[in-house]
Amino acid sequence: MASWDVFRELDNLRREIDEAFRGAGMNRPFGPTFLSPVTSRRFPMVNFSEDEGNVYVEALVPGVDPKDVELSVLRNTLTISGERKPFAEIKGIVHRTELGSGKFSRTLELPVDIDANKITAQCKDGIMTITMAKAEHAKPKKIEIKLS
Repeated sequence: MASWDVFRELDNLRREIDEAFRGAGMNRPFGPTFLSPVTSRRFPMVNFSEDEGNVYVEALVPGVDPKDVELSVLRNTLTISGERKPFAEIKGIVHRTELGSGKFSRTLELPVDIDANKITAQCKDGIMTITMAKAEHAKPKKIEIKLS
C-alpha cells in the first residue's frame, strides 16, 4: 500500500501549474529566470553601501559584456542599462532553456547626491563594481565648537 506524501503532492502540483503556464508567455514569478517579464524590473540585482566619501554599487551582470552596459547618473539616481546577447542557437531537442537574454534597465535612488565627475566602474567575474564620490555638499562636515 502506497503512503501519501504531502511534499510529493505539492511538487506534482507545482509541476502541473508550471506546465499550464508554459506556452502562455508566463514564467514562475519567483523562479530563477534572468529576464522574464516579471523579474526584468529587478535586474540587475544589486548591493549598495556607503562610507563617508563614496557610495558603492555592486551589480550582478553574469554573461553580459561590459561594453553592452551603460551607466548614467543624474543627481541622486543611478541607471544601469544594457543588453545580454542571446546565446548560440541550440540544435536538436531542447529540454530546458533558463538562460535568458534581452535588454534590461534598473534605476536606483541613491541616499545622497553624487559628484558625476568622480565615478568609476569595473567588471570582474560578472559583478560590476561602481564607485561614486559623494557631492561635497553631501559629505559630513565637522563643525568646530568655539569656546567663549
